[in-house]
Amino acid sequence: MVSAGIAESGRRGLVIGNWKMNGSRVANLDLLTALKERGPWVAEVAVCVPTPYLADVALSLQGSGIAWGAQDCSRHESGAFTGEVSAPMLAEFGCRYVLVGHSERRQYHRESDNDVADKAKIALAHRLTPVVCVGETLAEREAGATEAVVKRQLSAVIHGVGHCIAQIVVAYEPVWAIGTGRTASPEEAQAVHALLRGQLAAATVHARDMRILYGGSVKADNAAALFAQPDIDGGLVGGAALDAQGFSAICRAAT
Repeated sequence: MVSAGIAESGRRGLVIGNWKMNGSRVANLDLLTALKERGPWVAEVAVCVPTPYLADVALSLQGSGIAWGAQDCSRHESGAFTGEVSAPMLAEFGCRYVLVGHSERRQYHRESDNDVADKAKIALAHRLTPVVCVGETLAEREAGATEAVVKRQLSAVIHGVGHCIAQIVVAYEPVWAIGTGRTASPEEAQAVHALLRGQLAAATVHARDMRILYGGSVKADNAAALFAQPDIDGGLVGGAALDAQGFSAICRAAT
């Protein structure tokens, strides 16, 4: 059975901006100031920013209604892991969200499904909401392996976090659509979202209440059509999140 859309299901829309490795203190302040002027929105809105800017962003967004988060966290609580950032450190900055398993982490840092599951588990232990990213490459899609790939990636997290699975957010990001200007059609994206919700339903009775986001060249001109799909609850937004006007329009679409 296909679940209802955002408005009918009672799930609140969620839009998360992923700044990736972009920004400066001056540019960030300008962006956040412009965003605050354009809010509030019906949807929940958050930005996941580079670690050096967390203190500035937390100060700027305090009381604004916009949440903030990090782009990754370590699998480890603490220790001799030079260059890594732990979940307790992120929690101390007031982070609500942390991205885990982003395709760029999987590709460039060779993160495995088990690595992603470990990160989700430690994030939850410190009251952070992990945004678990799953998605297939172009070669996998063309080989007809989309279903097997995303189910395998999500399965590792389901087994890793156990009964806490209902506390995560899932983001489907087809790798072939990230930063390329190509976007899955609303129907293509919905098919994968419905698949993922069905997989979650086998693990928790709360699957209908969980939010599944779409990521992959989400823009102001395609957001409404994507978010109108019954199982797409908002977006994980990359490049468009660096433009206040465009990002705000995306946030308005997730009503």
